[in-house]
Amino acid sequence: MLSPPRLLNTAVLFLVFNRPGTTAQVFEAIRRAKPPRLYVAADGARAGRANESQIVGKVREIATNVDWPCEVSTLFRDKNLGCKYSISSAISWFFSHEAEGIIIEDDCLPSQSFFWFCEDMLERYRHDQGVMAVTGTNITRNIAFEADYFYSRYALMWGWASWASAWQQYDLQLENWPEVNQIKHLKGLGVVKLKEALVWKSMLTQTKDGVIDTWDYQWIYSCWICGGLSIAPARNLIRNNGFSSDATHTTNFHPILSTLVLSDLHWPLRDPLECKPHAEADAFISKYWFGASWKSLIKLFLLRLPGLAKL
Repeated sequence: MLSPPRLLNTAVLFLVFNRPGTTAQVFEAIRRAKPPRLYVAADGARAGRANESQIVGKVREIATNVDWPCEVSTLFRDKNLGCKYSISSAISWFFSHEAEGIIIEDDCLPSQSFFWFCEDMLERYRHDQGVMAVTGTNITRNIAFEADYFYSRYALMWGWASWASAWQQYDLQLENWPEVNQIKHLKGLGVVKLKEALVWKSMLTQTKDGVIDTWDYQWIYSCWICGGLSIAPARNLIRNNGFSSDATHTTNFHPILSTLVLSDLHWPLRDPLECKPHAEADAFISKYWFGASWKSLIKLFLLRLPGLAKL
């Protein structure tokens, strides 16, 4: 178990909605870390959903039940904005008050190391424009890392941190995607392999067109456009407890993403020798997080054929 190297000094944004069970688990982890400032943002209940307003109210009570010295700020929506707008606007609200901070959703359970890892990386790379985010998630298996963290092209969002200056580059509407929407341009952003470029071309186009209701693909894309890397721990510090039928995105069991184990780091942290993306780790993330494989692409193609989508 982690022995915190010091008191936590970094603010935390807690994004919640309608899941009391997971919210309570994550809040307990936040309570143990005792951040000095806690921001809680919650979308409004959806119209026509029986009892959801009561559940949303209960979640808000859980997420603000602070019993340590802490300044609490809330952004509670009266109406439901949906994932894309509620989360992105909450992060913008957070960074309008904080120059840097930690962001965690109600189903992403962190180890205690996560908070101090984020704080250390936020301080260490505060003035480095080549780094735009810190993530707590490491899904890789059987990869030996030379240090306690590595550089990645993927700003994963299951518990992460960033700076207000980096978030200013966020492009929610993917304004320039129509001009960049070519395989050669994607390769210029670092999406080197053809199968990966095809997957991202599809995902970003669907996000731009409103077929995919999300905010996070835009963040990864914004980091790419700016040439910004992400910092990731050599051991996994986040477990997503939200895999269930009532989840927004994580509805199905995943042999890797659903079974992550929480770990801790030990201080002082060892730094990587080179500031460049870890090719082996990024290839693993690309395949198993974002489905960038020929098998997945063939499946997507077949499902577009008449009749096969119903099989």
